[in-house]
Amino acid sequence: MTNELNENKKVTKFIEDFLAGKANLRNFDELGKDGVEARRQALEKLIGKRLESISHYSLDVDRAMKRNIENMIGVAQIPIGVAGPLLVNGDLARGEYYIPLATTEGALVASVNRGCKAITLSKGARVKILDDKMTRSALFKVNSLEEATNLRDWIKANKDKIIEKTKETSRHLKIRDINVWIVGKNVFVRFEGETGDAMGMNMITIAVEHACSWIEKQTDTKFLAASGNMCIDKKSSALNTITGRGKTVVAEVTIPRNIVKTVLKTDPEKMVEIAYRKNLVGSALAGSYGFNAHFANIIAAIYLATGQDAAHVVEGSQGFSLMEMEGDALHASVTIPAIQVGTVGGGTGLGTQREALELLGVAGGGEPAGANAKKLAEIIGSAVLAGELSLVGALAARHLGKAHQ
Repeated sequence: MTNELNENKKVTKFIEDFLAGKANLRNFDELGKDGVEARRQALEKLIGKRLESISHYSLDVDRAMKRNIENMIGVAQIPIGVAGPLLVNGDLARGEYYIPLATTEGALVASVNRGCKAITLSKGARVKILDDKMTRSALFKVNSLEEATNLRDWIKANKDKIIEKTKETSRHLKIRDINVWIVGKNVFVRFEGETGDAMGMNMITIAVEHACSWIEKQTDTKFLAASGNMCIDKKSSALNTITGRGKTVVAEVTIPRNIVKTVLKTDPEKMVEIAYRKNLVGSALAGSYGFNAHFANIIAAIYLATGQDAAHVVEGSQGFSLMEMEGDALHASVTIPAIQVGTVGGGTGLGTQREALELLGVAGGGEPAGANAKKLAEIIGSAVLAGELSLVGALAARHLGKAHQ
């Protein structure tokens, strides 16, 4: 009882110090788990409002504070729905899946669900991963063109040694290529590597910093930053659209006319015309890298549900959604150059997110390494295809506004 009273006094003292400007939000970490409650109470007193909903959660606070969040005060809750079953015919994802979607956009889950039905009734989506690589682009500053070209040539000549240096930071990382670009006095060195079942951005960043510090000593050049934006991370870019980052996924399906009519409530010819004029012509006119209807909607919802880095929705929104006639049937495909996902690390270990991964059968490390992350990417590609079919179908049937009323 005495210890409990002492702890309460300690919490009260932290709150008083914060309100008096003698402590900051970070100081509350000294209280451990109690710091979350104390920090929120301090903010409530400061603003004169209760943060009651933020205070309700079930996740492991200790784990979250160590791995996922700073200055924690609670949790932002997002409803999770499921769409499916979705029949997937991939190299790793084979069978029917129920897709967890975390969103506050009414009609999104219902829309994806309709696309899943059309795909499943049409013998499923065929899906392939064309490439798998995480990238990090370091930046060196040089004093002349000669120094820039010398550094480029040295890196090319010593690529194997540089790759060996990256192995010193992680046994899971497999660097497979290093590319160099010169712009004036700037030298960009882009590392590409496989990261197993982890999304891998932190893994490759640590390795690149280590290797580039070694390059700096060997070449007497200035290693300026571990990221020089040629990665390119969490921004739209032509580079990622063309060469990919993370998993590059293609999914396709052929839907018979009668299923287009009964499930999507329209004709395949109308969907083909809208896909061409909207996804291709309209996107080109806008200067978009997203030649699609709404990749980001499905990718964001799955990323949030499964503990992915939500900022990678930017790259996931890029890609191509195509539809054409195949005889009397509709052929639809999506090409997504940059799906950046993992099944270990980051937010994937939090309770809700891990359960969503378990729902898909991809939680934790795969066998062999990387299998679960690739399987997840195949499922996401197929779900994106379902979303594209449903939205283009709704546009063709003029049901979009009605669905959102």
